[in-house]
Amino acid sequence: MPLDLATFRAAHDRIRPYIHRTAVLSSARLNLACGGQLFFKCENFQKAGAFKSRGAVNAVFSLDDATARCGVATHSSGNHAAALSRAAGLRGIPAHIVMPSNSSKAKVRAVEGYGGRLTFCEPTQAAREATCARIVSETGATLIHPFENEAVMAGQSTAVIELLEDHPALDLILCPVGGGGLLAGTSLAAKALRPTITVMATEPEEASDTARSFRAGQIVPLERTTTIADGLRTTIGAPNFAIARQWVDGVATVSEEAIIAAMRTIWETLKIVIEPSAAVPYAAVLEKKVPVAGRQVGLILSGGNVDLDALPWLRKP
Repeated sequence: MPLDLATFRAAHDRIRPYIHRTAVLSSARLNLACGGQLFFKCENFQKAGAFKSRGAVNAVFSLDDATARCGVATHSSGNHAAALSRAAGLRGIPAHIVMPSNSSKAKVRAVEGYGGRLTFCEPTQAAREATCARIVSETGATLIHPFENEAVMAGQSTAVIELLEDHPALDLILCPVGGGGLLAGTSLAAKALRPTITVMATEPEEASDTARSFRAGQIVPLERTTTIADGLRTTIGAPNFAIARQWVDGVATVSEEAIIAAMRTIWETLKIVIEPSAAVPYAAVLEKKVPVAGRQVGLILSGGNVDLDALPWLRKP
C-alpha cells in the first residue's frame, strides 16, 4: 500500500461512515498565554474516545471477506484495543486483544464493552508481542499492529487532513508519539498538503525513545516506564521511525509535571476531558520546548479515555 495522499483520501472515504469528523477548538486565554494561535484537534471526541478508531476501522474494512472471517488480533495498552474491538464488531468478526497488566481500568472496560476477547500479559514490549503471536497462531486471526501497519497509518492520517481542511494556514503541527502510527500518518499527510509546514513529535521525558532514536540515528528501545502518559509507553516502530526521520522536523520531550499541568489546563480552559497522552503536545508549549509565538499551531488531542477515579492531580504525595 503506497503511503501517499491518494491512499490517505481513499482511507478517509472508507472510514467516513464509521467515525466522527472531530471538532477543532481554540481559546483566547491560551493564545494570549503563549503568543501564538493554538488549534486543538479534538480526537477525544472520536468514536471509542481516541484517534485510534481511524486506523482500526481502515485496517478492518480493508480486509477481504475470507481473511476477515478469521478475525483480527492486536496488542495495545488500551486505545487501539478498544478501537479494534469496535471496528471488528462493526464488521461482525472476532477481535483478540492482548493488554499489559498495568493498563488503565477505564480502557479495559472499554475493550470489554466493545466485545474484545481479552488476554493480559506482563507490561513489557516483549511480553505483548509474544502473547499476541501465540494467539494469532492459535486462531488464524490477522494481526492489526497498533502502528506498524500501513492501513493503520493511512487511517490515522485523516485527522490532520481534516485539521488542515479546517485551518489551511497552519505553520506547525504538534503530535504525540508512542509507537508512531499517528506521527507517520500526520507527517506524511501534512507535508503532502502543505510542504512548508513544520511537524514536531512530542513525548514524555520518561518515555523518550523517539528523541534518543533521532539522536542515535537508529531505534533505541524504550525500557520499562511508568510515565503517566500510558498511551505512549511503547517503542517507536521501525517503519514509523523511517518515516519520521524523513518527514518529522524534530522531537520535544516534556516532564511528567508539565503533562499533568497541561492536562488540567485543558480540562479547565476548554472544558473537555482528555487523557495524559493527549496533553503532551500542549505540555511542550507550556515548557517552551517549541517556539509558538506568532505562529498558527495545530495540536492533536489524541484521546479522552481516562480513569476518573485516578486523576493525576488527586494523587496523594
